[in-house]
Amino acid sequence: MTTPATIRPLAAVHLREALTAAANHEPAAALAALMHIDPQSWTAIEQRAHLLGTDLLDLLAHAARTGGTT
Repeated sequence: MTTPATIRPLAAVHLREALTAAANHEPAAALAALMHIDPQSWTAIEQRAHLLGTDLLDLLAHAARTGGTT
């Protein structure tokens, strides 16, 4: 079993900002936040989303639909 990649704290903040922007229907702000995520953290985020049976696009769409990140 391989060790999962690490999500750096700042990348977690940027992901949270992207989800919040999506919930507020601000796609440009969501994209800007995502563009600040480093490649290693990006890989880790994708891995964790996959473990949950989803992907980042679905997470953003869910936030936009529900108006929140929960």
